[in-house]
Amino acid sequence: MPCCVQKFTVKKMARHHLWILLFCLQTCLEAAGSDTDIFIVNGILGESATFPLNIQPSQKVTIISWHSKTSVAFITPGNFGEEPIVTITHQNYQERIRVSGQNYNLELRNLRIEDSGIYKADINVETSKTTTTRSYNLQVYRRLGKPKITQSFVTSVNSTCNVTLTCSVDKEEKNVTYSWSPYREEGNVLQIFQTPDNQEEAYTCTVRNPVSNNSDSISGQQLCADITMSPHIHRTGLMSGLAVLSLLIIILPSVVLFLLCKRGEGSFLKHFSKNPDASSKKTIYTYITVSRNTQPAESRIYDEIPQSKMEKTSTQNSKPLGTSSYEIVI
Repeated sequence: MPCCVQKFTVKKMARHHLWILLFCLQTCLEAAGSDTDIFIVNGILGESATFPLNIQPSQKVTIISWHSKTSVAFITPGNFGEEPIVTITHQNYQERIRVSGQNYNLELRNLRIEDSGIYKADINVETSKTTTTRSYNLQVYRRLGKPKITQSFVTSVNSTCNVTLTCSVDKEEKNVTYSWSPYREEGNVLQIFQTPDNQEEAYTCTVRNPVSNNSDSISGQQLCADITMSPHIHRTGLMSGLAVLSLLIIILPSVVLFLLCKRGEGSFLKHFSKNPDASSKKTIYTYITVSRNTQPAESRIYDEIPQSKMEKTSTQNSKPLGTSSYEIVI
């Protein structure tokens, strides 16, 4: 092989290896300059969440740019070791951002549900000409209140009660998990078979989300209360109810009849008192005085005279001497 051909082949191979080396170097630089991992940050509604940067003082930050759906803020070092200078670029974040002077961690306060989303920090330092980007996924949750347990679909066979328990929270929340004890069941619905032997057990529902948890319990005695009674108690209660019903059927008509009779008798007496015998409406009394010569004392004689004789008495005009008569009609 000629010498010129060998030199051309060596140069070609060297150039090929050089391109491979440059490609690997560029890939490593890009990997170092951009952090593709996304950190999960969970926050509680109304409280604070922190985005950790953990930048060392030796790195000498020149500027950090924060952005999410829109631009959020620019961070620059303070003069002569003072706190970093924070420039808010969106009104939704006014008076809600604080940056640590030691490691440039960003704290977002008074969290809102709409704050949830992806946040990125572009970091520029004096020791490197590349920009390092860190990404965060912020999720804002409410603190969970006490769950509510309800029972439904109650059926019973041979003193065994089939109950379905449902556990729920006041407001529909994301990433909420439900669990039951002592059965270690997952989900918000639990189906149990309650018998008189296990009515001392308690069933607890626990709700969780990434920032809080809460629980509530219900005792076995609260489930199927009427099923746990013995058949003798059921029979006794039934007989008592029938006895009371029979007494009501017998007594109620008698009371109604008695009241009706009393009302009718009162009406008859009232009618009789308004219509007395016509002959008793007017009574005539005759007052007679005996002569002083014949009897020393007065004698009064009262006699009832029917109305038919009243006219005859009034027509008498002559009386014996020394005798006076008075007629009084009442």
